[in-house]
Amino acid sequence: MKSKLLAASAVALLLGSAPAMAQRAPAGAQPTAAEAKAFVQNAEAQLEKVNAVAARASWVRANFITADTQWLEAKASAEQNETATRLAMEAARFNGVKTDPVTARKLQLLKLYLVSPAPNRPGAADELSSLLTKLDSTYSTGKFDFQGKQITLNDAEDVLAKSRNPAELKAAWEGWHSISPVMKPDYARFVALSNEGAVGLGYKDTGALWRANYDMEPDAFAAETDRLWKQVEPFYKNLHCYVRGRLNAQYGDAVQPRTGPIRADLLGNMWAQQWGNIYDVVQPKGVTSSYNLDDLLVTKGYDPVKMVRTGENFYSSLGFAPLPQTFWERSLITRPQDREVVCHASAWDIDDKDDIRIKMCTKVNAEDFTTIHHELGHNYYQRAYKDQPVLFRNSANDGFHEAIGDFAALSATTPTYLQQIGLLQKAPGAEEDIPFLLKMALDKIAFLPFGLLVDRWRWQVFSGEVTPDRYNDAWWKLRLQYQGLTAPGPRPADAFDPGAKYHVPGNTPYTRYFLAHIYQFQFHRAACKQAGWKGPLHRCSVYGQKEVGERLNTMLALGQSQPWPETLKTFTGETRTDASAVAEYFQPLNAWLTKQNRGQKCGW
Repeated sequence: MKSKLLAASAVALLLGSAPAMAQRAPAGAQPTAAEAKAFVQNAEAQLEKVNAVAARASWVRANFITADTQWLEAKASAEQNETATRLAMEAARFNGVKTDPVTARKLQLLKLYLVSPAPNRPGAADELSSLLTKLDSTYSTGKFDFQGKQITLNDAEDVLAKSRNPAELKAAWEGWHSISPVMKPDYARFVALSNEGAVGLGYKDTGALWRANYDMEPDAFAAETDRLWKQVEPFYKNLHCYVRGRLNAQYGDAVQPRTGPIRADLLGNMWAQQWGNIYDVVQPKGVTSSYNLDDLLVTKGYDPVKMVRTGENFYSSLGFAPLPQTFWERSLITRPQDREVVCHASAWDIDDKDDIRIKMCTKVNAEDFTTIHHELGHNYYQRAYKDQPVLFRNSANDGFHEAIGDFAALSATTPTYLQQIGLLQKAPGAEEDIPFLLKMALDKIAFLPFGLLVDRWRWQVFSGEVTPDRYNDAWWKLRLQYQGLTAPGPRPADAFDPGAKYHVPGNTPYTRYFLAHIYQFQFHRAACKQAGWKGPLHRCSVYGQKEVGERLNTMLALGQSQPWPETLKTFTGETRTDASAVAEYFQPLNAWLTKQNRGQKCGW
């Protein structure tokens, strides 16, 4: 995931006062194409100048959470938001002006520049930025009492991943969710301010502004996500049915009934968005994996830095230049013990050139091995488009940015790759395909409905369909509808469970992750075809395939300079998002699950 700053805009935003704009046409006169082009060039010059200052303010706050750094980030963000909102409104002056395609695209992107534009009135940007900084910091410093001591989210995640005691799981789950009710009034106020800003830019609400970022009408994009979900929903329900049955066998009817929804705290992840941590509970009977990546990493002496070096080596094998020395000097790779930091993994582009970094509290395990490949994918993407004009320094759409590292990880988690880099002496045969694919599905397929519902909830909140008094009820209605999950017990009247997921207080749109879980398989299928791979898609590794890397870099270097379907075509030959590659990758597992679920009452 990218940093909050990068997630919140196409590029880092404006800081400080702006120089005079290009000379305007006399009142009542239609602006000209030349004036539009001059306006865009001037706006980009401002962005170029102040980008690094804004990024550093956010970086320092994320790595040193104090009252002072929160104040500094809030001030910088407020000034950014005020200027960016003004520029977006200035861009609207050129609506209807016939100009060259590049200028027209830049004007459109400028109007979509902010995830949450402030109202164009004194004090609004300050209030909005202070709210967002406070929400983010409340989440990042959250702690709660568990078994007689204060623990963090990192500690709670370990409980969810490793414990098989339902009482412990429930206590850890409810404990973390207790940190978010205090956010609810601030979040409601943020929604009101953000909507006011979006309306001022000509959008119905903030959700409509978000959906306008995909080179199609907002309603058309919502329909597109519905189409993609229908492609993968049957597979998810098949997986849900199988996992529920194994959880029932593990815990009994009193904890997890054999029919209906699954209890959310039993799935090994605080948000039940990935289920790989409970593989030991749901693994196939009579078939075992001959290796465990967690154990391999420890046995082979990996530490967090060596894991990152291994991720770098994967991209180097495709022909990408090594990471700069400043990456190793300035990244945060392990959690410091002397201060509060935002541990949520993220990738940063500080100067829109070469100062790229990651920030994560790395543990030596398979999950973080995968996360490293994901975060580095952002960094290599950022570096690939650094020579584009400022307004094009972003991915083709935000789903692309999230998909690149996940595409790399599809190769990097195969036994083929683990053998290539010496973690495995010999890759197992086809007899271990089902265990491998089940582990992958527990993360990749299990994630899809969650990836969709987070923004479904926010779209309803921004539109006014869901009011603050119904925030939590609406959240669980969607979690039941899409995921087939229920809370481990009744929720308190003041609960604000959406706030217990970083991307809500962190104000990061989430549909990008749903799209990324589709794109990564499209990219993987295309890359394996380019590499001449003839075996099953799930065993393909493109490690060392420099021709694949060259074509990939060509796509990445385009940034956001053209509509995303055209960019997609440069690498895959396709112009439409398509989940058929997901079905192809997991086909053997889906057939196996169908057989396992015979006689079961699937669905909820």
